[in-house]
Amino acid sequence: MIFRIRVILDVEEDVLRDIEIEANSTLKNLHEAISKSFGFLGNELASFYESDKDWGQVKELPIFSIDDNASMENEKLDQIFKDSQKRLIYVYDFLKMWTFYIELKESGKTISGIDYPNLINSQGDVPEDPPEKKFQTDGDLMSDQSQDNEEDLNLDYNEDSFY
Repeated sequence: MIFRIRVILDVEEDVLRDIEIEANSTLKNLHEAISKSFGFLGNELASFYESDKDWGQVKELPIFSIDDNASMENEKLDQIFKDSQKRLIYVYDFLKMWTFYIELKESGKTISGIDYPNLINSQGDVPEDPPEKKFQTDGDLMSDQSQDNEEDLNLDYNEDSFY
């Protein structure tokens, strides 16, 4: 069985690739197929993340073990894309933060004589530089409003006795 997967690069212009890959392939195989299809060497740190239906990042699926985190590089795609899990987020090169949205579009039978992974559609060119990422909180931590109200806090401390 194969999976037909659409991979969309998070940039202003439409840049996407449709890839067929065997369902028993690993996350590492998918990483290699994506990086190759977008013209990257594949030698930078990267990670996958489960995604909800609104493209919210959920659970990390690391393909390289940096510390004590277990590597998921050998996790089979048919174990990841199951039930309602049809979307992933892929981040390539943590310094540049190339971000991709991955969606399982359909599954099908393997075709004799085709080498997988197989790039079946390519649209758009990868820009030289990734777009600038803007990180923001969801308001749960410290909002602008709470910073505005700092003067309302009664902090009794003596600057001379801080250390």
